[in-house]
Amino acid sequence: MLTEPDPGRAYLDLLKRSLLGLTTGPVTLHRPVDPPGKLRSWILRTIVRPGDAVLAQPVVIDLDQNAEGTLSVWDLPSWPMTMIGAVRLDNVEACISDALESGVPGDLIETGVWRGGTTIFMRGVLRAYGIEDRTVYVADSFAGLPTPDAERYPADAALDLHLWPGLAVGLDEVKANFQRFGLLDDHVEFVQGWFRDTLPSLSRHPWAVIRLDGDFYESTMDALENLYPTLSPGGWLIVDDYEISACRQAVTDFRAKHDVTEPIVEVDWTGICWQKQA
Repeated sequence: MLTEPDPGRAYLDLLKRSLLGLTTGPVTLHRPVDPPGKLRSWILRTIVRPGDAVLAQPVVIDLDQNAEGTLSVWDLPSWPMTMIGAVRLDNVEACISDALESGVPGDLIETGVWRGGTTIFMRGVLRAYGIEDRTVYVADSFAGLPTPDAERYPADAALDLHLWPGLAVGLDEVKANFQRFGLLDDHVEFVQGWFRDTLPSLSRHPWAVIRLDGDFYESTMDALENLYPTLSPGGWLIVDDYEISACRQAVTDFRAKHDVTEPIVEVDWTGICWQKQA
């Protein structure tokens, strides 16, 4: 006897595989040889595009082996919409599903979206559940990462992610990515600018799921200070790039300052989350 199909489940599984770039199979790309030295590496990353034959060597990329999102922006081909890997994307789905099934009030937000893949998936989850009264907020500078303010935030002094042009994905490109998946609609809100300038305007907004992907101490702290106070009880706080010491220090300092004692759940080698209690 045939079992009744679950189109919502099938849709989310296919959406997930598409956003992760898993529908193409292994591919061979030509990657520039990256010599030692920060300055020389930056020059190559700036003037040589992925796929160019200049100072390049063939590299086989199999995204099916990237379940934990270990490939950097410099390693990934052009078609994946997210670099977080299947494990962290599964975590996003689990947190949203739990919040929806438990009736946790509030919208969804990611701070730091790159090509928009995780927020596209957030919108897809809402569609699969038939949710029409929640919005996905897509917060990013859409111009890469800010220059570290080492005087105010010493933990960011050693980070040079602002020099990586591959992290700067424009607003129009992210909107086009939403459109390609048929998910650009009135339930998506774009928040453009540096977090220190934009997130205070959302400080009274209720949230069911917050996902942070700001890398820096400053970006992580800006998001926590402005968004976490209005995360609804039962809602989820997700942090990416927790292996970066600056990001981890911001989380540690915020939890200590505000007496946040909920246990941290390890998602994978760089992702964590916790559920806010009453």
